Amino acid sequence: MLNFILQISTAAVTGVDSLANSAAVTGIQTAPAANEITETKISLFKMVMNGGPILIPLALMLLVTLYILVERLLTIGKASRKNPGLVNNLKDMIHSGNIANARALCKSNNTPEATMLEQGISRIGQPIEEIREALNKSGSYEISKLEKGVGILNIMGRIAPMFGFIGTIFGVIKIFYDIALANTVEIGVISTGLYQKMISSSGGLVVGVIAFIGYHWVNSRLDKLAHRMENTQIEFLDMLNEPSK
Repeated sequence: MLNFILQISTAAVTGVDSLANSAAVTGIQTAPAANEITETKISLFKMVMNGGPILIPLALMLLVTLYILVERLLTIGKASRKNPGLVNNLKDMIHSGNIANARALCKSNNTPEATMLEQGISRIGQPIEEIREALNKSGSYEISKLEKGVGILNIMGRIAPMFGFIGTIFGVIKIFYDIALANTVEIGVISTGLYQKMISSSGGLVVGVIAFIGYHWVNSRLDKLAHRMENTQIEFLDMLNEPSK
């Protein structure tokens, strides 16, 4: 009986030792597995580079769009400088017969408004309709100079999303090509094509939106300047019709 009890005790101790050893081994094996789980991060630059070769023309479009937008806004801002007393100063000079000084004052201002008025002053003495026509032509010409390159923004806004769509097609083609090579649809196989598809689409839309907003922004500034020049033209013609004191 004593031998039977000793055998049971020995078996229990052996079982406990085996469980402890198994637990220890399991702990040693699972701990590194938990440590091996790391967060995978990707930089914005690497993500963009996964967009494929279509991003090269899109990048060029973005640079051209930003250059034209900034250059036109600076030029229009310079041309939109106000000189509230210009017409009144011209009125005194013209009514006193000092036409040469009036033209010199317009040239010194170097703005579209002043250039337009200078063309009208140079025709004083002619019928009022001829002066009006000269003002209209000069004003239209000055506005057309400020519109230089603005049409490119419109073009960029239209074709950039199309280039992004072309990149999407290339991405889909790459997805099916990679699936055919690997003979599986695992995410690791199709991820490259998915990156190219989505990034090229978003890139085209971003460039298109910037160009679209820039185009209408520049046009709104030009419209404000054109309306102001029309008001200046009317004020100048009314001034010519006033009797000199």
